[in-house]
Amino acid sequence: MATAFGLPFGTALRREPAEGPVRPQRPLGKLVWLHAPSRESARPMAELGRRIILDEGFPVLLTTHAPVSSGGILIVQTPPPDTQAAAADFLEHWRPDAAFMAEGELRPSLIQAASDRGVPLALVDGVAPRILPGRESWWPGQMRNLLGRFSHIFTVDEAAARAFRKAGSPTQVTQVAGRLEEGSLALPCTEAERAAMARLLATRQVWLAAGLPIQEEAAVIGAHHAALKLAHRMLLIVVPQEPDRAGPLAERFEAEGWKVARRAADEEPDAETEVFVADGAAELGLWYRLAQVTWLGGSLSTGCVLDPLEAASLGSALIHGPRAGSHGVTLGRLTAARASMTVETARDLAEALADLLAPDRVARLAHAGWAVASEGTEVTDRVVALAGRLVEREP
Repeated sequence: MATAFGLPFGTALRREPAEGPVRPQRPLGKLVWLHAPSRESARPMAELGRRIILDEGFPVLLTTHAPVSSGGILIVQTPPPDTQAAAADFLEHWRPDAAFMAEGELRPSLIQAASDRGVPLALVDGVAPRILPGRESWWPGQMRNLLGRFSHIFTVDEAAARAFRKAGSPTQVTQVAGRLEEGSLALPCTEAERAAMARLLATRQVWLAAGLPIQEEAAVIGAHHAALKLAHRMLLIVVPQEPDRAGPLAERFEAEGWKVARRAADEEPDAETEVFVADGAAELGLWYRLAQVTWLGGSLSTGCVLDPLEAASLGSALIHGPRAGSHGVTLGRLTAARASMTVETARDLAEALADLLAPDRVARLAHAGWAVASEGTEVTDRVVALAGRLVEREP
């Protein structure tokens, strides 16, 4: 019978307490438990889990409320309620041999119960310690007691390390490590098609409006009009936020006198094409590879639609507005590293695009963005090795 880590496919499932998620049978052998409290930490923790599986050979359970793309190799569950009964039931079922928790979220019942069972605890990507809302206790020293149960606390920077030490984490186990690796962010594309399209575009400058909402269409049209005065062969590729907007958007461009090609009609951007309208996000990996500059749609109006690091990891320089949406942490990192350009208005977008017509400027911005998307490999290597030692109870 086919199995995954000793778990037969088709095995009966049982439910978490309090109407929680379906819980599969525990795999055979050792098991590492990871916990990601937010969307920002879910991806690097999923990558850590993937690396533990591939490098150390242990199955991995990841608990998180965030959507996770794990390639099917992780066991992904929502965390149980932080009560003594739910924590005991969770730990009795999974029997983890080591646990890694991200950011600094402290779940008192789970941490105490795991520690009492002798599960080695480590905290990674530490930003600031915080007790799960609603689980704060009136008795003094609660946070100090919880932090004292971790054998390793790795923070993202020195400011975070100071916050943990001030909250009571032992100095000898608290150290700056940096951020975990984000994981494979490079969206796929067909190489033959990329090469063919690159030959077709030749030396033309290309910019991409990715995840463009209707509220920002006028801003992008105005920016492209201004850019063409400086680089008359420049091509705009548009991926609307809503795929069914592709047709009407192409008609809008055509009505305003633009030379338009449509992906949905199997048209190609020839030498006369000024705007190329794609019809969905499925081919973003191709467009990011072709565009020297990407405008992050939604960031001027409703909130950034797409993950900025997906474009940065493929070498496209980023321009975005002030509205981060659910990508605030990521855009904050890019801004701090001077790896993106922030604009406040539609006029600013046109000026930023004109500024990035200079090859040296767009190259510097793209390289800085790629560096942010690629950081953390050494940190992940270190934590993977630690996972192996903790599971085997080595010093």
